[in-house]
Amino acid sequence: MEATVIFGILLFVLITFVFYKLTSKDYKKDYSKKMWSNWVTRLYYWQGALLISGGLTVALLFAIKSVNILQF
Repeated sequence: MEATVIFGILLFVLITFVFYKLTSKDYKKDYSKKMWSNWVTRLYYWQGALLISGGLTVALLFAIKSVNILQF
């Protein structure tokens, strides 16, 4: 069980990092420098990033479970 939790956390961090690397430049370019420096804009960005990362993590964990690679 502990290995599953550690694997899930590592998968979540990895997906969040990849999402950030793929989308941060576009979001910074779409918003002006003044708008991006506002904490509300960044808060909405990170809320979306964490929601998408969490959803992808859960989907991948259940996909891995259905293939019987991971047991939990």
